[in-house]
Amino acid sequence: MSDRPPLHPDTLAIHGRSDDEGRPRDIAPALYPATTWRFESSAELERHLRGEEVRLEYARYGSPTVREAELRLAALEGAEDAILLGSGMAALSTALLSLLGQGRHVVFTDDGYRPSRVLVEKVLSRFGVTWDVLPVDAPHRLMEVARPGETRVVFTEFPTNPHLRLPDLGAWREAMRPLKGARLLVDSTLATPWNARPLERGAHLVMHSVTKYLAGHNDLTAGVLAGASPLVEAIREVRGLIGATADPHAAWLLLRGLKTFPTRMARHNASARWIAERLLAHRTVERVHCPGLPGQPLPEGMSGVGGLVSFVVRGGRLAASRVIDECRLIQHAASLGGPETLIQQPAVFSWSDLDDEALRARGLEPGLLRLSVGLEHPEDLWADLDRALNASAG
Repeated sequence: MSDRPPLHPDTLAIHGRSDDEGRPRDIAPALYPATTWRFESSAELERHLRGEEVRLEYARYGSPTVREAELRLAALEGAEDAILLGSGMAALSTALLSLLGQGRHVVFTDDGYRPSRVLVEKVLSRFGVTWDVLPVDAPHRLMEVARPGETRVVFTEFPTNPHLRLPDLGAWREAMRPLKGARLLVDSTLATPWNARPLERGAHLVMHSVTKYLAGHNDLTAGVLAGASPLVEAIREVRGLIGATADPHAAWLLLRGLKTFPTRMARHNASARWIAERLLAHRTVERVHCPGLPGQPLPEGMSGVGGLVSFVVRGGRLAASRVIDECRLIQHAASLGGPETLIQQPAVFSWSDLDDEALRARGLEPGLLRLSVGLEHPEDLWADLDRALNASAG
């Protein structure tokens, strides 16, 4: 353990932890594309199998490049350890496969990324996993649906997607006290470790779709889980068995992207807030969701929630679709967290199978738009969005 003082997040993003001694310290991270590593003798293999000599064996279990990225992400999250997987959904799937089993139960909070719940509803339910959903602001109601002895996971987002609500993670953790063995799993993709560290707020395990802000360039897909070493190590074993480990090339791109992560996040935070303030005063906009605006306070220690802003356009579904069609600089696409500003309409993009009444029953407005503010100059973005909003109103 190094006796150097703790490093700031800006430095950790570039160098990793101050106690990661003994690892290669190349200025640029090395890429190791190998899929397998040789043993010098049968005796060496036997020592490895007995756990006496831990070493690389096969890339499905990890690689030097993947491990370097894991250590960097663990440092940023303030975690003991982390594992890198092929996507955000691979991270969630592997975590749930590790923590749940036949007859087990998971509680989701509402207002979240749809595929997360679909994973349990359509896949894990086939293997005897059950679930319930609670409002994100209702930890006091947990024991209404929890099943002592069966509930093993409470899953929430911080903040939620698309309304950017910020659950009280400490309250959720406290509400879980009667549930022996249950884990609080938090998807903090939108906040990133720059804006929040859920482990310090009560989470047992935090996940990110690394594809978004952490990688930051819309050119790789990966996910991460971070937490205490015993928990992460148990999940690592499952990751190796199901083959969900990230590709070394993706890990290498991630390491490169992390070097600019703090600078990018500061810009995302500032630009999103600047645009949200203008949306709040626009004649065509009914509501704006962006923590940090009046009436939407940020928790202590947070300076923003990234570049995502969601807002409701007057005129409903059709008016919102017209805004998208009128945008020229802002692009119509899924995902978020890259340099390019993207826009989408959840009613059409993620929830196209539901009519307006069904959407409202789920707390989703048909006229809601989700804007992922990129790294372009905010005045250029606002000029494009303002023109599109005015054109959609006729």
